[in-house]
Amino acid sequence: QVQLVESGGGLVQAGGSLRLSCAASGRTFANYAMGWFRQTPGKEREFVAAISQRGIRQRYGDSVKGRFTISRDNAKNTVYLQMNSLKPEDTAVYYCAAAGAWLGDSMESSNEYDYWGQGTQVTVSS
Repeated sequence: QVQLVESGGGLVQAGGSLRLSCAASGRTFANYAMGWFRQTPGKEREFVAAISQRGIRQRYGDSVKGRFTISRDNAKNTVYLQMNSLKPEDTAVYYCAAAGAWLGDSMESSNEYDYWGQGTQVTVSS
C-alpha cells in the first residue's frame, strides 16, 4: 500500500502561483511513477502531469503545458506540482496518484494508477 497526502491548495487570483505537494508513505516511493490529475463537479478526472520514477521523464496535459511543472524529491518521498499563470479554468480538486510503472502515453489515463490521495482544492478567482 502507498498512502498519499496532498497539500498546498487554496485560493489564488488569476495570474498567481501555487505549489502543490504530495507526501507518500508506505512502499518505496522511488519505485512509483507519479501523476497529478484534477476534477471539477460533473466532469471526468483530467490528466495534468506525470513524472517517471527517477524524474527523468515528464508528461503534461495540453491545457497546462508551459505553465505547470512536475518534480519529485525521492529523498523526501514527495512529488510537487508548481502551477504558474493560473487561470480560473484551473479551478478543481487536484489529486496525486502513484503508478507501478512508467507507461509513456498511458500515464494520461487514470486507469493506470494504483493509489490515489484524497485531493486538495485549488480555486482561482478572476
